[in-house]
Amino acid sequence: MKYKELFAKKLVQACNGVVEYGDLIQRIEIPKHESLGDYAFPCFQLAKFEKMSPNKIAENLASDMNDPSFEKVEAVGPYVNVFLNKTTVASDVIHLVLSQEGKYGSSEIGEGGAVTIDLSSPNIAKPFSMGHLRSTVIGNALALLVEKVGYCPIRINHLGDWGTQFGKLITAYRKWGNEQKVREQTIKELLNLYILFHEKAELDPVLEDEGRKAFKELEQGDPEAVRLWDWFREESLKEFNRIYDLMGITFDSTNGEAFYNDKMQRVIEMLEEKNLLVESNGAMVVDLGEDTPPCLIKKKDGASLYATRDLAAAIYRYETYDFSQSLYVVGNEQSLHFKQLIEVLKKLGFDWADHMHHINFGMMLKDGKKMSTRKGKVVLLEEVLSEAIELAKENIEAKNPNLENKSVIAQQIGVGAVLFHDLKNDRRNDIDFSLEDMLRVEGETGPYVQYTHARACSILRKGNYQKGETIEELDEEAWSVVTKLRHFPNVVERAATEYDPSQIAKFVLELSRAFNKYYGQVRLLEENSSKQARLQLVSAVAIVLQEGLRLLGLHAPKEM
Repeated sequence: MKYKELFAKKLVQACNGVVEYGDLIQRIEIPKHESLGDYAFPCFQLAKFEKMSPNKIAENLASDMNDPSFEKVEAVGPYVNVFLNKTTVASDVIHLVLSQEGKYGSSEIGEGGAVTIDLSSPNIAKPFSMGHLRSTVIGNALALLVEKVGYCPIRINHLGDWGTQFGKLITAYRKWGNEQKVREQTIKELLNLYILFHEKAELDPVLEDEGRKAFKELEQGDPEAVRLWDWFREESLKEFNRIYDLMGITFDSTNGEAFYNDKMQRVIEMLEEKNLLVESNGAMVVDLGEDTPPCLIKKKDGASLYATRDLAAAIYRYETYDFSQSLYVVGNEQSLHFKQLIEVLKKLGFDWADHMHHINFGMMLKDGKKMSTRKGKVVLLEEVLSEAIELAKENIEAKNPNLENKSVIAQQIGVGAVLFHDLKNDRRNDIDFSLEDMLRVEGETGPYVQYTHARACSILRKGNYQKGETIEELDEEAWSVVTKLRHFPNVVERAATEYDPSQIAKFVLELSRAFNKYYGQVRLLEENSSKQARLQLVSAVAIVLQEGLRLLGLHAPKEM
């Protein structure tokens, strides 16, 4: 039962249809304090229709509203506050969670439409750093969320596998590379060569010209340059896939920048046909008016640019997947690029460009500064994940040494700690890298939520919980937990439509806190007439915590 909708319908009836349902339901609020009820409706807007004070309107509405699902309805100043019938609602909510299990909170908003999600997209021949974590985990969580509300997600890893940096790397390898070393520790050695190139280039600018020349050879299909590029790409993917496997992340496409090399000329021809290309200082651009800088399409030397490639990619994705939405999980610094990209597509007459969205996020900082691969100031993601897993192992050995599958559970806890630390933050904000904060097992962390889930499962085992009909007798203290469970479908919908996984992370933290408080107040396993009802509530909590963690890409161990 959707109680907010019920409250809205009753308000429409009490108002004699003066305000439409759609307008009215948007104004219903959830009071900050439980003492003010479960929902509240402000009557200020009705004053112009009713020609009386909001306080008086609230009194009149409150006296006209009755329903078995309402415990009481009262006027508090200009607000109509409704208190739901705890017994009825608790029974309904718990029954719904237990009967639907992992489907609880699902919807068909997306109607099966495809959503392409451009995420992760690391550069080949460079290590997978903490700087890539944000796009990877935010994008994966969004894929899980849009799937939950009825879309079909398509995860695209748009690898950075083209550009002048590969000319620099080929040059560095030719000058200082050792094949044996590169074969033994491919990514580490390639990173060392990349850093060395930039150190030497600061003293000898001619190196930059050599790098550009090497990339031109690659573009023209020089066999040796292509062989090296293929080798760098293949070895990079092996390393990336090992890390993706650790995080439980898969992709539907790994078409990188190079895939679109033969698709850019078509874009340029489209722009020429529409007379959209104009010359600017020898380069070719698309003019986007006074408010937006022109979009660069071709350099003076005729080379295509990042924007040209992304235009080709957008058109290819629409023609291939017929997407309902297309998401680009890319940092804040690329906001202008995506604004230009969408505007150029609109000028080409593609209405579907309105369904493209830049899902921007802040940077992962180290000591308050941006991490830089070029200068060697980088924290490797695999090292962070490994350290997190080791710490989880130590905690298990200290607290539960007889736990079965210790290695598997340690990996779930350690990886979960790193992922949750990112996802609990508003994606648009910068995050300062702190291994210590990520790995804490208390407070606002993934391990805290996982431990709460494990505790709930332990209670069910000890209580010999058996599934059955929902029992209506529940303690007064359980209401805050029931309220959190009731809100889960709304939180899922908001998180999916606002592209904001942090709402799920905040929800599972709040549910965990509410449950742990309840656990501290009530003897859940005491043998009396309320035991089964309490265990059913515990089971509902375990189900929703597991699903909330899944939507963030985390596992929910049953023992820790």
